[in-house]
Amino acid sequence: MMLKEYSKIIKLSVIFILLIIIYLPTFIWMLARFDAPNTYYSHGYLVPLISLALIYLKRDKLKVIKKDTCSLGLVLIITSLFLYVLSLILDIGFMEGVSFLITLVGLSLYLGGVNFTKEIWFPLFFLIFMIPLPRILVIHISFKMKLLAAKAGTVLINKLGISAFCDGSIIYLPNTVLTVGSPCSGLRSLIALLGLGTLFAYMADLPKGKKYILFLASIPLALLGNILRITLLLWVAYRYGSEVATGKFHDYSGYAIFVFTLLGLIGVNKILQWKKKK
Repeated sequence: MMLKEYSKIIKLSVIFILLIIIYLPTFIWMLARFDAPNTYYSHGYLVPLISLALIYLKRDKLKVIKKDTCSLGLVLIITSLFLYVLSLILDIGFMEGVSFLITLVGLSLYLGGVNFTKEIWFPLFFLIFMIPLPRILVIHISFKMKLLAAKAGTVLINKLGISAFCDGSIIYLPNTVLTVGSPCSGLRSLIALLGLGTLFAYMADLPKGKKYILFLASIPLALLGNILRITLLLWVAYRYGSEVATGKFHDYSGYAIFVFTLLGLIGVNKILQWKKKK
């Protein structure tokens, strides 16, 4: 029995080392995106840790599942490696990351079987949130989002009695001008909150339909939070000048609004649970 256990550990260690070697270019690319200035993926380091923690919590269930070999796993591994080579040639980092996830699913099926993979499907799926989106898609989405935030923020600040008008992502106040740049588009919060919303929905004691509602609620909450942040920055710029608004207050307000949206997500979860009890 001991020899069998050691053999299994050695086999898994060899597979792990091979994965690291094969996907090393992808890992380097992802780490560079995590650490890039004004990155949208600074949370990327936490994602695999959360996935590992979720698998660890299932350790007792996984131990009693009978392991078998599913041939579909081998098909997925071969397909994903082909996709990986193609992605390397075309220099598509996002698809390299997707290939890595497909390889993990394939290995889980081939080494553990269908029941084993069903038990850990969510931790494997959750890893998608550590794969940076293609830059062209990020640029397109952030551009649309910053225009939305600028227009909505202008409407709200006018409602507060401060005259302002918006031209694209530039907002003109009576005493200053504020530009909503890409870092203020809210995309960073949206991506992070989508990940948290997915995690909350998975762990929540709710029917499947309400889990989807909880997940989808993260989108309007992230958008609303960023619009409120832009409005707050406009108010500060009007009262104290653009230098104050774009200084440390700019960074701290981002953290504060993210906490606000996170509390909103928790609130939605509580409401859905309350309805369930009724």
